[in-house]
This record gives sequence, structure tokens and C-alpha cells, in this order.
Amino acid sequence: MAKIFEEFREFAIKGNAVDLAVGLVIGTAFNKIVNSLVADIFMPPIGWAIAGVDFKKLQWILKAGEGVKQADGTIPGEVAIRYGAFLDNIFQFLVIAWSCFIVVKIMNRVIRERERLLPGGKTEEKK
Repeated sequence: MAKIFEEFREFAIKGNAVDLAVGLVIGTAFNKIVNSLVADIFMPPIGWAIAGVDFKKLQWILKAGEGVKQADGTIPGEVAIRYGAFLDNIFQFLVIAWSCFIVVKIMNRVIRERERLLPGGKTEEKK
């Protein structure tokens, strides 16, 4: 049992846990930015262009509900396929995937440039 605690202490001290925590916090903040970008910037003009449709409200009602509409927009007992929310999530995924692609592309360029430079700051001569 003591060996497990020792291994965990080494893991935490090496910085792996800290790196993971920082990545999680940054990823959560990035998610909020992407959600806002999609919901507040991209989707309103797209909805306006197709006759003022709010994507999140697009749905195919299979069974009508009864009662008062809830705060989240649903009606108790209603059965609906909410394809608008699905389309919104697909668009969010595409924005996130494109953003990650751009970040990786920039990081690869920085790494290649760093590898091109020698320790003294001089550029490597091409052979």
C-alpha cells in the first residue's frame, strides 16, 4: 500500500497532474468561448438568412405534451426529436475541430522553426 502512495506522490510531483489540471481548466474555458461564438455570433445570422429560424427550437414533435412550458423550453410529456439542437452541436464541433487544427498547425510551425535553429541562435546551413 505504501508503494502505491509513493508512486502517486511521484506522479503528482512530476507535474503530470498539474499539467492535466491546467489543460482541463483551459479546455473548460475554451468550451465556453466556443459555445458563445456559435450561439451568439454564427447561429443568429444563419437563422436570419433562413427566415428567422432559431436552430435550437427546431424540432419534430412526435407526441404533444400537456401543461406549461418549462424554463428549458420543454413541455411535460412532450416527445420530440430536437434536430435543431443536434445541428447546433455539430456546428460547435466543427468550430472546435477547426480551432484545434489551427493551433496544432501553428505549434508544428513553431516546433519546426525551433528545430531549424541551432543552440547558438544561428540558423542551420542547408546542404
